[in-house]
Amino acid sequence: MNKPCLIIIDMQKGMADQAAGRRNNPQAEDNIARLLQAWRKAGAPVVHVRHISRSSTSLFAPGQSGAEFQEALTPLAHEHVVEKNVPDAFINSALERWLRVRGLNELVLAGVSTNNSVEASARTAGNLGFNTIVVSDATFAFALRDYAGVQRSPDEVHAMALANLMSDYATIRDTDSVLDELARALHQ
Repeated sequence: MNKPCLIIIDMQKGMADQAAGRRNNPQAEDNIARLLQAWRKAGAPVVHVRHISRSSTSLFAPGQSGAEFQEALTPLAHEHVVEKNVPDAFINSALERWLRVRGLNELVLAGVSTNNSVEASARTAGNLGFNTIVVSDATFAFALRDYAGVQRSPDEVHAMALANLMSDYATIRDTDSVLDELARALHQ
């Protein structure tokens, strides 16, 4: 049995910048670090996704410190790194091929932002037939004005993105339940 693959999306220094805006789940980085530590201890596969913007004024432009991984979540030399320049980690990145070649069908997604890169990547993963879990407290969203002009809180944006995913694309779990499932899977 293959171990599940942890995919950490866009946990770059720019996401911690005040310019990114008001967000929810202040414990998300700690939960992502807990997941990463457990995956490394289990010898399970890890993929780090990094957004590289096409805009020279972006926090995530090549060469900007915002494009660098957060220090606590920096990939190890043997961990796979995917670079993307659109929200979806599967687009123009060869991620699907990398997973298929290794027979990895169980994916656990964490990172930012819930309603953008996490949701886009989870939708594609689900559509491609991967068994996908999104870790609700290891993701976060930012406040956003909706199409009608109503300001939505980070919690509202986060909750709606998770609701969108749980209908057809992914299972939603919290960090503790994912860690429990990983421990059970390793002892089978």
